[in-house]
Amino acid sequence: MIDYTDILVETDGAVLTIAINRPETGNKFRHQTCLELFDALQHYRLDPALRAAVLTGTGEKFFCVGGEHEPVTSFDQSQVLPIIDVYQAIDTIPKPIVAAVNGFAVGGGNVLHMVCDLTVAADTAVFRQVGPLVGSFDAGYGSWYLEDTIGRKRAKEMWYLNRKYSAAQAREMGLVNEVVPAAELRDRAAEVARELTTRSPMALGGLKAAFSGRHNGVSGQARMAHDQYLSVYLATKEAHEVSESFAERRNPDPERFWT
Repeated sequence: MIDYTDILVETDGAVLTIAINRPETGNKFRHQTCLELFDALQHYRLDPALRAAVLTGTGEKFFCVGGEHEPVTSFDQSQVLPIIDVYQAIDTIPKPIVAAVNGFAVGGGNVLHMVCDLTVAADTAVFRQVGPLVGSFDAGYGSWYLEDTIGRKRAKEMWYLNRKYSAAQAREMGLVNEVVPAAELRDRAAEVARELTTRSPMALGGLKAAFSGRHNGVSGQARMAHDQYLSVYLATKEAHEVSESFAERRNPDPERFWT
């Protein structure tokens, strides 16, 4: 892992907790934050000892209020916030990620918790999309996945009218899974994450790929075919026989496919 300045990372058994640590900015993500989040998520993906993760913000007021955008004068990848890479990583890593929303989840911060698999919110949390109010928009994860989560009319209401929604309202509309007292948030999110570590990793990975496959197109299908099915197929007698026959320069014997 790289040296982190914008996030805090903690490990408790099989659970990894990642916290955006910029409370003085409302836990906004900047370029460096995105790079660190992506790095920590890749570490989570590749470490077999880690089975569930929690994503949250430091402090009591802000989960994340979006991104710090620098003026873009030309299409230069160095000027574009790599937050889509983070959203995609959360959405496609074949392990569960629980968002613990400890305060305001606004703009990109609302998208950040939404792409997580489950969301536990403090009763003091507030959810909002502000794009048209501040001259911004999200035409990808923030709109498609929001529609999937709360329905088209509600999603358009959230984006077009830029209202604030309490944790209770978010729970009622299906934007979050649970609402707990703020003082209990971290413990409850960790409890949910530990519960996930007792579930079948391959089954969870397959379900996650299935849920995201519709929007991820060929990538989503590939994750089902490659990540889930290929490893199982390679262990079959059929795969062994075909591979061995090729190496031995002979035709495969179909009778060996099952016996």
